[in-house]
Amino acid sequence: MGIEVGGLLGLVILVLDVWGIIKVIQSGAGTGTKVLWVVLILILPVIGLLLWMLAGPK
Repeated sequence: MGIEVGGLLGLVILVLDVWGIIKVIQSGAGTGTKVLWVVLILILPVIGLLLWMLAGPK
């Protein structure tokens, strides 16, 4: 059909990153911590999201 695996994987990563950023912004953490997590997720989309899932939400 015309959808490649790489494009689909990229879309999944994008959706998960947007979800992660929304969850970071909605969290009760301080402003500096929120900014740090959002920047980390934006700069390193896969690794940043995994780190946030492991270390971020409590």
